[in-house]
Amino acid sequence: MRARRPDASGVVNRAGTGVYWERFGDSGQPMLFLQTDPIVESWMWKAQIPWFARRHAIVTFDPRGTGRSDRPTDPSAYADREFTADVIAVLDTTGIDRVVIVGLCQSAGVALTLATEYPDRVAGVVAINPALNVADPHPHRAPGGFDNAPTGDHGWQLENRRHWERDWDRYCRFFFAEMLPEPHSSKQREDCVDWALSATAITMLAYRSQPPAARHDRTTAQAICRSVRCPVLVICGDEDMCQPPERGRRVAEFTGAEFVIIEGAGHLPQARDPVKVNFEIGRFARQVAFAEARRLRPVPSQPMGQPG
Repeated sequence: MRARRPDASGVVNRAGTGVYWERFGDSGQPMLFLQTDPIVESWMWKAQIPWFARRHAIVTFDPRGTGRSDRPTDPSAYADREFTADVIAVLDTTGIDRVVIVGLCQSAGVALTLATEYPDRVAGVVAINPALNVADPHPHRAPGGFDNAPTGDHGWQLENRRHWERDWDRYCRFFFAEMLPEPHSSKQREDCVDWALSATAITMLAYRSQPPAARHDRTTAQAICRSVRCPVLVICGDEDMCQPPERGRRVAEFTGAEFVIIEGAGHLPQARDPVKVNFEIGRFARQVAFAEARRLRPVPSQPMGQPG
């Protein structure tokens, strides 16, 4: 059961891959709640969409590889350029010209990339626990190397190709327990595991097998952040076991963004601390809407014979 049904939905087809989208509401500053990692679908934003749809035009879509979108197995289908092209195609189809993008982890990195490549389409970015290589990763991630022979079969040693092929279910349950360390998070963990099992290990291995995105290069990631000209808000959980909060701090530094840290929060604060996260997103969206209104306000013409 869903708290709010979409007002419109459909499928965008690009080069043989169908991407399912939904639109909610039709007024206020448009917002795109973006997810690009196929381990979860767009309904990861279910604590945000019904609330913001009362005040904004909201667009979401299931990333290729999960949900109601197609599941290509060619790794090249999951390159950053495909996700950014999906975003533009969905915005064009839904009639959205300029949008605030809310992204988490990988999709926060894609959102910032979009802001540099399509500045006329992106009015602002909310980056939650952003995955950009502007600071060192957690040392516990893939301790023996993802493609190497496993070094063990517990904890983060499960983040390994052979473990994914052997027991995807076990990895998913471990991973989302780490992503949601907050007490009383069983429902959120169950949702995420269900979405991940729907994506399947086959899809996730194709996604993981793509060549590293340009934003994973340290110099390029910093350059992307420094090139962003729209307003940015960075939100991080101080107990994030996926992306170090230092990455969020550096993204905020390079983009001139406001940096908000949520104490006791893990990697998915929008699911476990929706009131706090929604408050910050809403405050930011109002600021962007005010700036956009000023940007679009016509300049009054001067009467003939009057000084300028």
